[in-house]
Amino acid sequence: MEPRRISASPRPCSGRRVVAARKRPRQEAVVSSVRKLQRREISSRRDRSFALSAAQERFRNIQLQEEFDTHDPKENTLLLPYLRKSQEYVLLFSRGTFKRGQPDAGFPLFESESLKWPGFVEFDDVNGKVLTYSAQDSTYKVFDLKNYTLLYSVSDKNVQEIKISPGIMLLIYTRTSSSVPLKILSIEDGTVLKSFSHLLHRNKKVDFIEQFNEKLLVKQEGENLQILDVRNFQLTEVSRTEFMTPSAFIFLYELQLFLTFRNRSVAVWNFRGELVTSFEDHLLWHTDCNTNNIYITSDQDLIISYCKADSTDSSSEENAGSINISSILTGKCLAKINPGNSCKQKKAWRFQNTVSEALEDITALYYDEDRDEIYTGNRHGLVHVWSN
Repeated sequence: MEPRRISASPRPCSGRRVVAARKRPRQEAVVSSVRKLQRREISSRRDRSFALSAAQERFRNIQLQEEFDTHDPKENTLLLPYLRKSQEYVLLFSRGTFKRGQPDAGFPLFESESLKWPGFVEFDDVNGKVLTYSAQDSTYKVFDLKNYTLLYSVSDKNVQEIKISPGIMLLIYTRTSSSVPLKILSIEDGTVLKSFSHLLHRNKKVDFIEQFNEKLLVKQEGENLQILDVRNFQLTEVSRTEFMTPSAFIFLYELQLFLTFRNRSVAVWNFRGELVTSFEDHLLWHTDCNTNNIYITSDQDLIISYCKADSTDSSSEENAGSINISSILTGKCLAKINPGNSCKQKKAWRFQNTVSEALEDITALYYDEDRDEIYTGNRHGLVHVWSN
């Protein structure tokens, strides 16, 4: 199964990939990746245990607090930028306009662009850029996220896919029988920083090609994972029996690690190809990993996901899942929201759903770190707010 790459909107590509966004500005003292790794490796167990216990306390006694119907524009709802299959432009709405009951106060973006499917738009908050693709003329365009000014464009029918990392873009071209041409561009102005070809095994399908800073990850069907340092072309291989092709990635730039998702399971790896963490109680609801239902905190220490409920919990209903909060570095489940631990909470008159019903068919999940609130949305168009 080919990995999928998740972005802010649907993308016509073979892989799914998401970047865990940074919420706080980076301080000069911690910019160095080496220093960050040292800080993580030498951190005391007591400090780490304190952080875990603080996280457990933060999510203790979390309950369903509010419910909003997104079909009613007068409700205090949260809508995000979206692109319909029939539309050629993106509609952007702010949270405030919906609070004031002004659903039409948003403004259209990229009206001059032909973004009909399989075109796409991707909002990249890591680099402060917006990437659009017009399938009509095979043109990628990069805009400034602050004011939506066009910075530059890349027009080449041979470009099969673009991957974005902090500061750079990887252009993946149509492969030949024995190699795939690649270019690394500056995200700021499109300057070509490096151009090279990566050798491939003949007649073997490429499962994925991913870029993480100076590391290039390449996996072909039935072959070992290759990790290439593009600065010196040093190659590391991980046995295909140890690293199976995942259905999705999440890159943790602050930790210099990455998450993989396969058959409902989550794992953390480093760029030496070593398994760092496996999770003890974090079985995802979706087999193929819907990363709309996964949130990584800005400190990149916690993962919050929509998971399968514990089969041994007699109070859990068959169609209801659970929201699990786990430590990324230890794999321990710190807290969870399920019908069992919320069974004492009765359905309020203002709620259409019970707790169990609110945990069914969740299609999106978000954690507000400032307010310590978890937002979930379901296929019925209802948004639920969970907090303690």
